[in-house]
Amino acid sequence: MQQTVRVSGKRVTIYAAIAANLAIATTKFIAAAATHSGALFSEGLHSLVDTGDGLLLLLGLHLSHRPATPRHPYGHGLEVYFWSMVVAMAIFGMGGGLSIYQGIHHILEPHALAITMWSYGVLAFAFVFEAISWVIAMRGFGRARGRRSIWQAIRRSKDPTTFIVVLEDSAALIGVMIAAVGITVAHVFAAPIADSIASILIGLLLCAVATILGRETWSLLTGEAASPDVVRSIRDIAKEHGGVDASEPRTMHFGPDLVHVDLDVHIDPSISGRELLDRAQRIETAVRERHPSVRRVSFRFAELSSR
Repeated sequence: MQQTVRVSGKRVTIYAAIAANLAIATTKFIAAAATHSGALFSEGLHSLVDTGDGLLLLLGLHLSHRPATPRHPYGHGLEVYFWSMVVAMAIFGMGGGLSIYQGIHHILEPHALAITMWSYGVLAFAFVFEAISWVIAMRGFGRARGRRSIWQAIRRSKDPTTFIVVLEDSAALIGVMIAAVGITVAHVFAAPIADSIASILIGLLLCAVATILGRETWSLLTGEAASPDVVRSIRDIAKEHGGVDASEPRTMHFGPDLVHVDLDVHIDPSISGRELLDRAQRIETAVRERHPSVRRVSFRFAELSSR
């Protein structure tokens, strides 16, 4: 039930981001066509890419909840990591790369800007809706990060869907401010190059966000361990059972809510096979009760005296 609520909360955050970005992208492209602004066009690309990214995240969440099969005995939780990596690549290439290209193109072939109230009105509209989406995303992320700083929470998170929208919306708010400054400087000083530079800066911002997201997602996709607190807790649970000495567990996330544990335990040789089996079952039950994300605990036994 708790997992269902978490998934529902993630989807609400993503739905809010998709709706906001789609509306904002439309208005930005209209304004860019009316004003010939490269910065507004880059911001339109930014919002359009964010809309597509939201759809990819929803696809990843849907596919990740398919049941286990003989071909995928640990389920499909890694789908979330795969599609999050696709999102990072889309932000880098389609968002950052095209924005930088657009800025360089306008520097080489400058166009006079038709600065109107359209530009500032669209940017104000975008800022308000991005801010609303950001607040919704931060509320969801805040529940996941607890008292940790935002950076620590991103580094320790096992679910990129909890921070992707936060990073995207934060970049969007900064991008709107960059576009506003570029358009204003271009208008006041009759220097169209300022608008082009703003477009390049927006592209570099998106590339930086994509790099952070890609780095964190790649770590998860290649097999990241459970948090140190969970690992210590599993070891302590095992040691609570008499006659058992457990070494540091080996853990791996097969998805945000699916952890596999390999546990080496050294046992008293006097323990019978039946008693050993009972203790192993009690350890696994205790671990799964305290950490619902742990679906399986694998044991490897050795005599305590042989250690």
